[in-house]
Amino acid sequence: MTELKEPLILPGDAQASPWVQRFAPLIPGGEVLDLACGSGRHARHAAALGHAVVAVDRDAEALAAAAGLGIVTSQIDLEEEGAGWPFGPARFAGIIVANYLHRPLLAAMLGSLAPNGLLIYETFAEGNAAFGKPSNPAFLLAPGELLQLAAEHGLRVIAFEDGVVNSPKPAMVQRICAVKPDFPREAALLPSF
Repeated sequence: MTELKEPLILPGDAQASPWVQRFAPLIPGGEVLDLACGSGRHARHAAALGHAVVAVDRDAEALAAAAGLGIVTSQIDLEEEGAGWPFGPARFAGIIVANYLHRPLLAAMLGSLAPNGLLIYETFAEGNAAFGKPSNPAFLLAPGELLQLAAEHGLRVIAFEDGVVNSPKPAMVQRICAVKPDFPREAALLPSF
């Protein structure tokens, strides 16, 4: 197992995860979706970068904490039978997903990404049961699953990691930053760290 460089910030922490902080500045101008936003740490980060944000979660209490300037909250249980995907095609300049996986949504979610849009996704991966919850395979990414998803939907991968983090607590994670075909290649270059 490879140790990943940036720690994954787990739910309840107020600061956006380092993975999101690293790649959110690349989101082109436009609206951002924070899917399963919880208390809105990533929604607030995207709004602070100047984006209008749609923050979606099924938990009304968490959404109340997510509300803020430039953030529209929407209480939706996307896993409810018959719920469907509520957003149209090519709407979002950026989509951020952290610590959430519901495979039936993935194709529709990526369909809502604008032709030059950017996806930032990080969640738990197979092997996480050794560290605690989640341990149900339905909530854990298979090895290379995010890479396969990107390839199936014509996304170009800017960065990908799959391995163990030790902070704030040990976990097996997988994360990707990928863009739609119209995203300019020169805009994907990050400054040196």
